[in-house]
Amino acid sequence: MIRLSTGIPEFDKLIEGGIPQGFFVAVTGEPGTGKTIFSLHFIAEGLREGDNCIYVTTEESRDSIVRQAKQFNWDFEEYMEKKLIIIDALMKEKEDEWSLTELNAEELVNKVIEAKQKLGTGRARLVIDSVSALFLDKPAMARKISYYLKRVLNKWKFTIYATSQYAITTSQAFGFGVEHVADGIIRFRRAIKDGMLHRYVLIEKMRQTNHDKYVWEIDIKPGKGIVLLGKINERREDYALPPKVMQKIKEANEDKIT
Repeated sequence: MIRLSTGIPEFDKLIEGGIPQGFFVAVTGEPGTGKTIFSLHFIAEGLREGDNCIYVTTEESRDSIVRQAKQFNWDFEEYMEKKLIIIDALMKEKEDEWSLTELNAEELVNKVIEAKQKLGTGRARLVIDSVSALFLDKPAMARKISYYLKRVLNKWKFTIYATSQYAITTSQAFGFGVEHVADGIIRFRRAIKDGMLHRYVLIEKMRQTNHDKYVWEIDIKPGKGIVLLGKINERREDYALPPKVMQKIKEANEDKIT
């Protein structure tokens, strides 16, 4: 099996060397937990290995993504339109070839395919950051839209990260629709302890992989990106949704269907 490095060697060791090629991986978590930086690692590593890379940004501008990458010593501008295309689905600049003027699943897929054709043949990595923007006003459609993305884009031989928002305190957990169809689930969390922000990551699912089952504390370091600080003693259950919240989500989804 061919596996693609995440760009974080310590993390690769937790998943038998990397993400299986062709997988659709849900990278889910609350805002500020490290999902975008994790995705930038994946793209930066792809560029280093000579892969074609496409990054769809729905919550930040293209310029913002490029600036973030520079914070960690990744020069995305060097590769633009040669090995990398960043599709801006936020700014909606009509004169820009790689901006979306309307954000929906069909338009996004068509633009991604157009970008893939522009970059040419070869191994390809795709990040959609975040896929939640496609169904914020229609959460009941999250699973159907996620399935559509996976089914169509799989034909183009992408290995995909789809980031999604995850609100632990509400019934609007937009990661759930993505997780239903994902080949892998990587969940990021955060907590305040002793007045300090702590971030965590957990591999909840990775098909065809004997993956690590522990919660790991992580940090984000300038010039380097995400680093693993070590596994912690809490069980997975300590970082899963509480039963009351799970029941609330179930009831909310049932109401939307009926």
